[in-house]
Amino acid sequence: MSSDTPHMTPDEFRREGHRLVDWIADYWGSLETRPVTGGTRPGDVLAALPESPPESPGGADEWDAIVRDLDAIVAPNLTHWQSPGFFAYFPCNGSGPGVLGELVSAGLGVNGMLWSTSPAATELETRMLDWAADLHGLPACFKSAGEGGGVIQGTASEAAVCALVAAIKRSGRDPRACAVVCSDQAHSSIAKAAMIAGVAEGPEDGVHVRLVRTDAAGSMDAGHLREQMGDRGGVRPVMVVATLGTTGTGAFDDLDAVAAASGDAWLHVDAAWAGSAFVCPEFRGPMAGIERADSVCLNPHKWGLVTFDCDLFWVRDRRALIDALSITPEYLRNDATDAGAVIDYRDWQIPLGRRLRALKLWFVYRHYGAEGLRSHIRAGVELASAFESWVRADDRFEIVTPRSLSLVCFALRAGDDATERLVGELNRRGSIMVSHTRVGGRYVVRFAVGATLTRRRHVERAWGEIRAAADAVLG
Repeated sequence: MSSDTPHMTPDEFRREGHRLVDWIADYWGSLETRPVTGGTRPGDVLAALPESPPESPGGADEWDAIVRDLDAIVAPNLTHWQSPGFFAYFPCNGSGPGVLGELVSAGLGVNGMLWSTSPAATELETRMLDWAADLHGLPACFKSAGEGGGVIQGTASEAAVCALVAAIKRSGRDPRACAVVCSDQAHSSIAKAAMIAGVAEGPEDGVHVRLVRTDAAGSMDAGHLREQMGDRGGVRPVMVVATLGTTGTGAFDDLDAVAAASGDAWLHVDAAWAGSAFVCPEFRGPMAGIERADSVCLNPHKWGLVTFDCDLFWVRDRRALIDALSITPEYLRNDATDAGAVIDYRDWQIPLGRRLRALKLWFVYRHYGAEGLRSHIRAGVELASAFESWVRADDRFEIVTPRSLSLVCFALRAGDDATERLVGELNRRGSIMVSHTRVGGRYVVRFAVGATLTRRRHVERAWGEIRAAADAVLG
């Protein structure tokens, strides 16, 4: 290696690292006064960036320029997901401990694909998934001491693919002879998983991706589920997906009823958003029957204060997952693996390589403790409950579906056009951000509380913005 390669020295890294940590802290401190969304137009950021990379190395002056560009090009053209005024979609929590975990993981720079390539990475992750199982009230069958266990995936979408591949393998059927069944409110990642796994030709393939009707509360109709479980021209369901906290309205499927109707199909439970609330015992009611599931996932990067990306994925029988995903070329063979004495997480996921994501989970759990996590969840639910009461008290609005934890779905009584214009007006103003869904064909506003920095004053301000925007829309 050439001696003039401009690698950072430890002291240079320390200097610029301190500056960028300060920059992040200042950014967080500024979020209350920044608009959640800016007026960025397509191509604005591209136009501000050089078309070609630099030829010569940059020195200390270049780091001055990098920080200026963060301020001038990047930050103004972001949607600020960590803003206390962000109420769209679901929260994508970041926290100081989570960010520091990411920093240390990047600094260590290990690849934990095998136990032998970083023993601490593997065993820390195993312990964190067992901790998380206990924190969220999962039964012992999902812990590593028995036949189950957990692994960190990137997202619930990846977890769905892994669950489906395991289901196909366990069934012994050709992928094109398999089907996936879920409710018509399930996340789009389920259909995408079927496409990736070679089960479905596309999202509209109703033979291989079968949608079950939902009732007025958004829960899967168990009777219709039974009808969808039949053989159609040699195609049979191998996986049923139950959702605890649907993306649209936060609805919960009845796990016992779903399990009873699913026969021998793999039962996967998607609790991506609502699962974080299960750290609070009072919110665990929808978990009844979860011991009958084959796999479960939840995303602490949504509402659990763990910086994106972090999906926790558990299986009741780890052998079924490993059998579907394991492959050992000669260059990966080692004594520990051959002896069967260790976990190799590359056999629990799609990619080979993997980051040390367990560090940020460890940092968050140690900083907040179980009580801190519960306090965060309860605060979000309490704020959403207050917001719901304000909406109910204004006769221009109506609550369209019952509040689900920290998610409130509402609309203007004036109709879909007015409600859609309300969402557009709020997001154009930029002080807060909301998103929408459709319920029974109606256009509905979704207001999801849960950002790390959101406090009561921010929800009160949001309600003021919503009323003002309604004045503008309704005249």
